[in-house]
Amino acid sequence: QGQLVESGGDLVQPGGSLRLSCATSGFTFSDYWMNWVRQAPGKGLEWVSAISCSGSNTYYADSMKGRFTISRDNAKNALYLQIDNLEAEDTAVYYCAKRSGGLMDCWGEGTQVIVSL
Repeated sequence: QGQLVESGGDLVQPGGSLRLSCATSGFTFSDYWMNWVRQAPGKGLEWVSAISCSGSNTYYADSMKGRFTISRDNAKNALYLQIDNLEAEDTAVYYCAKRSGGLMDCWGEGTQVIVSL
């Protein structure tokens, strides 16, 4: 089914930027759509973004458009999420997830992003 390991989370000030990474293994990365999902403290899971197998198509939740950029490097089996102009509301654990058959069937353990002065 595969393994996903997120990294890049940090404590950053409002207005800052972060690039999250997701290293993958155990499956043919280029065959699958990939997603980013986040969970803010005390809240449920929130879908952030998705990217097609080749990377040519990207999708974002309406509230994420403009500050979030998803990308992938199929040669490195890696997924990325660039977040610019961070806001306090972006504080969350960010997960990468593999999509198969319409379901997100494999998840990483997440990386923590904290936006605070």
